[in-house]
Amino acid sequence: MKYHLDLFTPETWQTFNEAGANITGFRARQQRLAEERVKSGDIFLCYLTRLSRWCGALEVELGPYFDDSPILDNPDPYHVRFKVQPIALLEPELAVPIRDPHVWQNLTITNQYDMGHPYWTGFFRSSLNTIEDSDGNFLLQLLNEQRQNPAKYPFTDRDRRQLARKKRVRTLDREVEVEVPVHEEDETSHELEAVETDPAQDSRESIRYQAKVAQIGAQMGFLIWVPKSDKGRVLDLVPESMREKFLDVLPLNYDDNTLRTVEQIDVLWLKGRSMARAFEIEHTTAIYSGLLRMADLLALQPNMDIRLHIVAPPDKRERVLREIRRPVFSLLDRGPLYEQCSFLPYDSIDALEQTQHLAHMSDTIIAEYEETAEV
Repeated sequence: MKYHLDLFTPETWQTFNEAGANITGFRARQQRLAEERVKSGDIFLCYLTRLSRWCGALEVELGPYFDDSPILDNPDPYHVRFKVQPIALLEPELAVPIRDPHVWQNLTITNQYDMGHPYWTGFFRSSLNTIEDSDGNFLLQLLNEQRQNPAKYPFTDRDRRQLARKKRVRTLDREVEVEVPVHEEDETSHELEAVETDPAQDSRESIRYQAKVAQIGAQMGFLIWVPKSDKGRVLDLVPESMREKFLDVLPLNYDDNTLRTVEQIDVLWLKGRSMARAFEIEHTTAIYSGLLRMADLLALQPNMDIRLHIVAPPDKRERVLREIRRPVFSLLDRGPLYEQCSFLPYDSIDALEQTQHLAHMSDTIIAEYEETAEV
């Protein structure tokens, strides 16, 4: 038996319970993870995003299987599904806060960090992360005890701000979540403070990760594009055997506006004449330029099938994910940016770079490292 993370928003947790609490689902891009990691008898430990609370435990009975009939929303994006048997289901005010000292200090996921440190949140940005047995056993016992002898955890002022931060907006064909970022005292407020940095050092670090992303793609067999202004510095950091994968001209049949936008994206992975993935490297706190290029690309080519990624230091995690949910990016004609654009922290790029046998792997391995803004 293994334990796995299952993320819910307060809204999807309510809908899940109203629908019978017997089917939980994940996005199609997580299908490989679901098939490889989850077996019958495993336990999903349910976590409420924004409130940062443990809210339930579910035993896997069947799956994964594919079903696109709507359960949570219409349309419902969670097509990779499992039939589950609830073990413990807690209402949000009975769900156990992860910042409760007894919980924080007993979980290996968190006890290495201060509560105000931004790095701990990375684990909670992607469903299907596997939870260590010791943590899983502790949480399952904790949730069962709370189910049998419930103690209330009233919402704090911070909880109420978090609940108010996201709003659902009706477009012509769907409802989308939007968020207007606010400067508030929470676990990421320190990153909003002005910090003196060395522009030359920032530039070198940005180029270093641009080269890492490009090299990973080249090892996987993709053709690589980097802007002409960066190409020389990137190639200096790439093994000579990989340099033949770097393009001098984009083999794309788009209009001039689209091509000018595409040419400025930090790294592109291409298969033949098609773009597979696009990466923007955002080393400094100014993250708008990359997000705007991603949004421009989707606005110019709304039918484009491409995965988008923002690569940045781990301490920029919350800010990047918050900005992706801004209304300007959530109300695109083709759908919200958060459905196609994810966050990849530097440490995930480092881990990918060290992965053995990259040449024999599919780029879907990125799903194991990316963090999404859609939960």
